[in-house]
Amino acid sequence: MAEELDESLFEEQQTQYNEDNIRHMSDMEHVRTRPGMYIGKLGDGTQSDDGIYVLLKEVIDNSIDEFRMNSGKRIEIELKDNRLVSVRDFGRGIPQGKLKEAVSVLNTGGKFDSKAFKKSVGLNGVGVKAVNALSSHFEVSSFRDGQVRHLVFEKGIMQSDETLPSGEEHGTLVQFEPDDQLFRGYSFRPAIIETMLRNYTYLNTGLTIMYNGQRFLSRAGLEDLLNERMSASSLYPIIHLKGTDIEIAFTHTGQYGEEYYSFVNGQYTSQGGTHQSAFKEHIARTIKEFFGKNFEACDIRNGMVAAIALNVEEPVFESQTKIKLGSTTMTPGGQLSLNKFVSDFIKKEVDDYLHINPDVADAILQKIQASEKERKEIAGMTKLVRERNKESNLHNSKLADCRIHLSDAKGERKEESCIFITEGLSASGSITKSRDVNTQAVFSLRGKPLNCYGLTKKVVYENQEFRLLQAALNIEDGLDGLRYNKVIIATDADVDGMHIRLLMTTFFLQFFPELVKKGHVYILQTPLFRVRNRRRKKPKAAGVQGVVTESADFETIYCYSEDEKRIAIDKLSPDPEITRFKGLGEISPDEFKNFIGEDMRLERVTLQKTDAVADMLSFYMGKNTMERQNFIIDNLVVEQDLVDEEEGEKF
Repeated sequence: MAEELDESLFEEQQTQYNEDNIRHMSDMEHVRTRPGMYIGKLGDGTQSDDGIYVLLKEVIDNSIDEFRMNSGKRIEIELKDNRLVSVRDFGRGIPQGKLKEAVSVLNTGGKFDSKAFKKSVGLNGVGVKAVNALSSHFEVSSFRDGQVRHLVFEKGIMQSDETLPSGEEHGTLVQFEPDDQLFRGYSFRPAIIETMLRNYTYLNTGLTIMYNGQRFLSRAGLEDLLNERMSASSLYPIIHLKGTDIEIAFTHTGQYGEEYYSFVNGQYTSQGGTHQSAFKEHIARTIKEFFGKNFEACDIRNGMVAAIALNVEEPVFESQTKIKLGSTTMTPGGQLSLNKFVSDFIKKEVDDYLHINPDVADAILQKIQASEKERKEIAGMTKLVRERNKESNLHNSKLADCRIHLSDAKGERKEESCIFITEGLSASGSITKSRDVNTQAVFSLRGKPLNCYGLTKKVVYENQEFRLLQAALNIEDGLDGLRYNKVIIATDADVDGMHIRLLMTTFFLQFFPELVKKGHVYILQTPLFRVRNRRRKKPKAAGVQGVVTESADFETIYCYSEDEKRIAIDKLSPDPEITRFKGLGEISPDEFKNFIGEDMRLERVTLQKTDAVADMLSFYMGKNTMERQNFIIDNLVVEQDLVDEEEGEKF
């Protein structure tokens, strides 16, 4: 009987499937329905890989391709209200007879013919069509032969098409505004755009990009890039070498780890790929053979900051967003191996350079020997460390892991994964109970971490907290094994919490600066105040006697600053109830869900050359206690108005 019942229930739950379920989508409709297939994630513009920057990149890539075909040496870009973008190049202009198809029909473009675009970034005929489909407003103008054809679209649907006489220079103008129904609450961040534009100029020497009145131009290519990006001083002048279809630049710094910037046909491949792997392999092998010593590759590359740029015919990327190269050959026919091409160039050019510049070779040798010495000092500890990690039962005592890692899931959901680093049982307990167990992990610190400024990496293995954290992140051998896309420091918003935040940031800056530079480290912002009052029903009608009564529900606003609190009080008056959260453990798990969900407020920890990290850490984390004390005294500001106001609040 039970079996018959189960079968009948199954039949009732089956979904009808007939001819009505089969439908055809237009190209633009398909892009809007499945945007992730074309641009990756959506996002709101706070992160450099959010979709709105992919849209901008797709438009600029077309202009870059014109420059690389020796047509048009400048690009003009404007951003209005952090939402509306225009990109004007001075290339040949899209052929006007096919302008509509070029911007609205997938798999249509001029780059399928390698004679016209031999080494282009965009070869799939998708890019600008996705921009069109995912924009609330999109315009394109092609200037050619004394006339301009101008098209206007809204959400991929054409609104107007006109051709007029024009005296403007040849080229293409694209204007677009991403659709805020898809990119909710988005805003372009000028700093992210500026970094993107600098990358373009480093890879295309001689190209001028004008952006809202700013001029971007590079004359030294990858050497300029490294000088701009290094946050620590180089140990010797940057080695910058160029060849046909290849350019490399590298040096060593006193920092731990390795740092790479790789490009293909002018496209920044943030996740590396076959070209970056080839560079890492052959730079280590060449240097090892030059010195004739059996150095380990990790000692040769420790502290290395490097960049490689290749020009490849019809490159193959691992996704439409083109952030990781998958090509194994330099040409479509496959006769020229990419790995061998990189190997031959590095072996000859780097070896020649080191023979010609013995002072640079000596500086590299000293760096390698120092790295080797330190590695050997801790080598005897690593086996013991792994045994201790097993004995300490990491996953039960310190780490509440997420399911995508516990089940060894791979691929698409790793981008969503994050780990909260918090202090104390109460705080970690609240987050653990509130988190999304599929993608969010929690690592619990025991008390304040050690101030590791000025210490060697040996302390990572001697200190249990650091040792277990490194094991949880899986970064002992570099970032390739990093288990979480976001590493989030979650501490109380009080003095002790700020101190722990500073100590953890120092740890990452000291031993894993690349983790910060690659944009993986964040600070969790949690509310300082909860302002609420009971919702009141409106009177029945004017002139009619009615009673204002309280409902059982609260209207609640969470505030992250004093200013937000004042606004909330004005909005919810009269008689609001104000609660000051003094620690994460005081926030109930039900409330905590509001702060670590889709609208989670994160502040990314950034690292730039202008930050002068060595000097900053020395001042704030060094032994100059009296100097810091005087600094605090000289810069202390007491806001008496705030003190008086808070004395009258209800807690």
